[in-house]
Amino acid sequence: MRERQAAQDARRAREFEAFVAGAAGRLLHAATLLTAETPDDNPYARRLLTGALAHTYASWHRLRGEDPYAATRQDLAGRFARAAVRHHRTHGGVLASLGPQERLILVLRYYEGVAEEQAAAQLGLPVERVRTVCYRAAAGLLRPSSGTRAWEAVR
Repeated sequence: MRERQAAQDARRAREFEAFVAGAAGRLLHAATLLTAETPDDNPYARRLLTGALAHTYASWHRLRGEDPYAATRQDLAGRFARAAVRHHRTHGGVLASLGPQERLILVLRYYEGVAEEQAAAQLGLPVERVRTVCYRAAAGLLRPSSGTRAWEAVR
């Protein structure tokens, strides 16, 4: 019985390590965009990702047949949204001129490619609200007079 459990635990660890090896870079970049930190200095993004990955590992056995990337991304977005309510600091990243909700919606929609309906359901918002926030945030970033570093990065 113990050998069987040990074999299952070892398989679970290998599967999770393979998942992290393939997905951690993209998830860290998404977290860095959410926190508006710079890629070179992103401790808050790393803490968010570590928490999301720990949660994914703890629930790995329940994710059979589900996409672990989507589950981790959803946990990461939820952690960011809950923390953003308490802390509205930015750290000078590309999206620093945006508010937390705007960053969250832009990252989900454009970086992660999540459909409007899915993003709205995940965030508990009407689809029209997600569409409006996304449009206004993107337009604000692309406006040359906004003076943000995002405009410089896009050009």
